This record gives sequence, structure tokens and C-alpha cells, in this order.
Amino acid sequence: MSAAAMTVESLILPAKARLIGVDLGTKTIGLALSDVERRIASPLTTLKRIKFRRDAGALAAEVAKFEAAALVFGLPLGLDGKDSPRTQATRAFAREFAKLYSVPLAFWDERMSTAAVQRDLIANDVSRARRAEVIDKMAAAYILQGALDRLQRLGSRPSGGLERPYGHLAET
Repeated sequence: MSAAAMTVESLILPAKARLIGVDLGTKTIGLALSDVERRIASPLTTLKRIKFRRDAGALAAEVAKFEAAALVFGLPLGLDGKDSPRTQATRAFAREFAKLYSVPLAFWDERMSTAAVQRDLIANDVSRARRAEVIDKMAAAYILQGALDRLQRLGSRPSGGLERPYGHLAET
């Protein structure tokens, strides 16, 4: 399966394992973490982007630290559902990451996630400075929660009872 077509539904996951949500920006990478039952996404951290290898290494370190079974990348599709330059950049990052690390990955439509989080923060009277600090990891949590909700609706199964937490990768 190509990285372009990897969906949350196609992930084969162990019964209990965390997922990490990724909001890939040009300057930062927002991360969120699920609980082991994959019900709740919580903002985790924001990584400052430097260069691909360092960014990928920092992301892989978070995967190892929390023993995450997979990554869910927010895919910034255009409002019309078509790829944009940011969509292509996200797919390229994920494709190159998959070449270096054996971590299953999937994409989740993140249209309007940052805008939704921004509206919530403003509605809760969060200062502009504080919003800048938390927006990326909160957007990652918003993205991951959408994916978790989808998995819950699907019954969050390992397909056929087989567990392959690191045994398959998106081919690019």
C-alpha cells in the first residue's frame, strides 16, 4: 500500500497501544498522544522544525518513548478535497520518515483543524501568546481525536486477531 493511500481504517493495531497524532507545519510539528485504549487524544508537545533528519529523529524518539503503535498524520487537503502544496509536503515527509523508521502510519483529513482549535481557544479567552504556544499540539490532538473516534466506530479491531504493530509499512 502506498503512503498516499494509507488510511486509519487500514492500520492493523494491537488491542492496547497508543497512537501519536502529528500536525506537520512548516516551522513546528504538533504532537498528540492517545491513551492505550485509544479513546482520548491529549496534546503532547510541539517540536521546532530544523532539518528533516533531526525532525524525523525527534518524532521517532517520541514514538519510542511512548511505545506508540502508529502515527496519524494530519493531511491538509484543500477545502475542495484536493491535494495542495502542504498536502504534498506532508506526504513527502511521511514517505521519507517511513524509509527510516518501521512505524506504521496513516493519514487523517485535517481540514480546518487549526481554525477549529483557534476558535475554541479564543472562545475560552486564551491570550494570543498562550495560543501560539499550544495551537500546534492542540491541533494534533484534534486530528488524532477524529481518527480515534473513527476507530471506535469501526470497533478498533486488530484484523483477524493478528497483531502486527511494527510489521507493515506504507510503501512509497
